[in-house]
Parts: sequence; structure tokens; C-alpha cells
Amino acid sequence: MLQTLRNAWRVEEIRKKILFTLLIILLYRLGNAIPVPYVNIAALQTYFTMLQNTVLGMLDVMSGGAFSSATIFALSIQPYINASIIIQLLCIAIPALERMSKEEGEEGKKKIAAITRYVTVAIGLLQGFGFYMLMKSNGILAPEAQNSVWAAIVIVLTFTSGSAIIMWLGEQITEHGIGNGISMILFASIIARLPVSLVQSIRNIIVGSLQWWILLLMVLGALAIIVLIVFVNDSERRIPVQYAKRVVGRKMYGGQSTHLPMKVNMSGVMPIIFASTLCGLPNMIGSFLNLDATKHPYWTAFFRVFNYNSVLYLVVYVLLIVAFNYFYVAIQYNPVDISNQLRKNNGTIPGIRPGKPTSDFITKTLSKITLIGAVFLAIVAAVPMIIGDLTGVSIQLGGTSLLIIVGVALDTARSLEGYMTARHHKGFLE
Repeated sequence: MLQTLRNAWRVEEIRKKILFTLLIILLYRLGNAIPVPYVNIAALQTYFTMLQNTVLGMLDVMSGGAFSSATIFALSIQPYINASIIIQLLCIAIPALERMSKEEGEEGKKKIAAITRYVTVAIGLLQGFGFYMLMKSNGILAPEAQNSVWAAIVIVLTFTSGSAIIMWLGEQITEHGIGNGISMILFASIIARLPVSLVQSIRNIIVGSLQWWILLLMVLGALAIIVLIVFVNDSERRIPVQYAKRVVGRKMYGGQSTHLPMKVNMSGVMPIIFASTLCGLPNMIGSFLNLDATKHPYWTAFFRVFNYNSVLYLVVYVLLIVAFNYFYVAIQYNPVDISNQLRKNNGTIPGIRPGKPTSDFITKTLSKITLIGAVFLAIVAAVPMIIGDLTGVSIQLGGTSLLIIVGVALDTARSLEGYMTARHHKGFLE
């Protein structure tokens, strides 16, 4: 990784991309330090100390602490993620959107991206209003803003604008920087919280609320998870492909043997991000509404069932991870198209007839690989939560955070390798 960065830094074009990415991340972190007006920050942070093991606490981690500080980027990338989920599901359910995304090429993708932006702003508006109601019902607003319509408009529009700016920053990284912009912003948010978590753990050891050997086991477990993530992310199933020889004029083409790679974790961290977002929606809505249990017992019980530490939350969380993993693989990998491409280029899988048998074989193999990847993601995401519930130690987003950090780091390294390979950089290729 360090050698890749060193070689990439020597190339002016790639160096500009790296500096541009770092600049955008710096702007994002500066935005996380700008508070929204009319909010009592001290009261809000005191309120969030009681929500460490809840969905709102999880959102605070995903935002890099901006949620508990009520900054302009408090909503982080959640509106964009929710919008992406909605649009991708609608692309399957609505034929017009499906044709737009598949048949219209680059122009269709631009239209889908524009629709996603509008939906992001709408969701940001709803979440901003919900966050405002949460602060108002808990007396976190400044006294002059408690019943002020103007203050409500300013707060909600500031949150919404912040989510739109984050979306724009992510798109700029994707277009002009290194790696996926949204993933890089999420990576920066989680990394920013690690020193705070480490200091808090050391303080807990000093006061006696946390045993040192438990922290040591947590560190060793984190290292083991990192090794597992790296191993699985680099693992792939290679299907052998043989290309037949053909004569064009006086030249002979083909005849070589190659393979069709299938990564075990093809969808990366997106299934976990999407699953955590959907699972957290009921509890987040309940927190925003702040319903009276005596007046609304059924709704209160429903929102409480989806608490971060509940068994139902864990079960639904795991099932959604598996479902989204299959969903993403189905979007990215089309066995029929691959089979047709192989047949057009006189390529065959040894022992498998071209056409439908080839596509069926690829589908069957892909299904097995996807299941292994889904189980891996579920284990990484769920095991730290189970251990935290059994031991009483807060390991909030432990596995998920590590997966995002390692996954984004590996993807960024691959992006740099791709740029270097494209330029035939001798020092890198050797």
C-alpha cells in the first residue's frame, strides 16, 4: 500500500487526484465543525451520551460525531444512501426506470443520478425536520428558538443543504479524485471517531469500568477481523475459459486459455450500509417522534422492538445483508450477457456447452459464491453486536466499521493500481 502511494505520488496526474481527494475530505471535516444555529450543543451531547447503544448512536458514528454536535453535516450520507436504495429498487419495479438505466447507456445513467439527487434532497428535508422535532421535544433548542417558526425553517434547511453538499462532495471525489466519493466520506467519518473511541476506552480502564484484558481481547479480535476481511476481499472463484483458434486472413487468433474471475465479496460494504440504514429507520422515526408511551403504547412497543440491541433487529439486519448482497450481485453480474459474450468470441467453459448451459452454470456458481460472501458480511457485522450484548461492552459498529475502513482502503489501493497500470509505470509493475 505504501509502495503504491509512493509510486503514484511521482506521477503528476495521479498526485493531483490524491490532493483533490484530500482537499474534499478536509472540506467535509471543516463542515463537521460548523454548528447549526439555535441549538444547545452541550444539552444535545449530554442527551447523546445515553444513546450510545442505539440507532441514533450508530448514526453519530457514521457521521463522524457531527450528529451529536448538530453541525451542518449532521445528516451525513444517510439521505443519499436512502435515496440510492429507493431508486435502485424502483429501477426493478418500474419498467421505464429499468429501460432508462440499462438501455439508454451513459445518458440513462445521468438521468438516474439526477433523480437520485432530487430524492436525496427530499429525504434530507424529512430527516432534517425529524431531527428538529427530536431536539424540540427534548428541550435541546435555545430558549428563543423553542417556539420560533423562523428557527425551525433555518435548522431544517441547514440540515438539508448540508446533506446536498455532502452528496456533491462525494460526486466530485468520484469524478476528479481517487476511489468512490461516498465511500471515502464514510471512511473519513469513521476514522475521525477512532481516536475518540480509543481515549474513551482508556478512560474507562482508568476509572475501572472496563478491564484491560477485555480491551486487549477487543484489539486482538479487531486484528483477526481485519485479516479475515483482507483474505475474503482478495478471494475469488476462477472459472476456466478456453478460446478456440480462428483464422482471419493469414493470421490465426485465439487458442489461449484464461479464466472468468468471480470475487467472493463482490458487493463490498454496500449491503451492510444499506441494511443498517433500513434497520435503523423504525427506531430513528420513533426517536424523532418521541411518542408518549401512555398515549401510544402500540407504536411505542413497535419502535422499541427495533432497538439496536434487540434480537429482532439482529435477525432482520442479517437477513437484509444477505438480501442486499444478492441484489447487488444480480445488478453487477449478468450470466446471460457473459454467456453471449463468450459465444461471440468463440470462448467456452470446458465441459459446458455454449448458450443456456453456460449461463446456467455461471448462475449456479455465482449463487454459491454470493452465499459465501453474504455469510461473511453477516458474521463480520453481527458477531461484534452479539459479543457486545453478552459482555455489556459497547462495540458499536465494530465489525461494520472495520469492514468499511479496510474495504475502502483496499478499493482505493486498487484504483491507484489501475491508474498506474494504465500508465505502464515501470516502478510499480516490477
